[in-house]
Amino acid sequence: MDFPNVIASVGVGLLLIAFFLNVFRFLNENSLIYIILNISGAMISCYASYLIQFVPFVILEGTWALVALIVLLRKLF
Repeated sequence: MDFPNVIASVGVGLLLIAFFLNVFRFLNENSLIYIILNISGAMISCYASYLIQFVPFVILEGTWALVALIVLLRKLF
C-alpha cells in the first residue's frame, strides 16, 4: 500500500470510528472526543486527497474539518 492510501485509511478510519460510536450511542455528537475524531479524521483524509490530487474530496474533507473545528471552538468558547 502506498503512502497516500495509508494516510487515507487512517483518516477514514477515524471518521468511521466516530460515526459508529455515535450511531451506537457510545458518544454524543456534542462530546469533545467525537468532535476531535471528526476534525482529525477529516484533516487527514483531506491531506490524503491532496496527495493524490483528487480535488472534490479535498473540498469535501476540508469543509468537514472546518465545520467540525467551528463546532469545537463554539464548544470551548
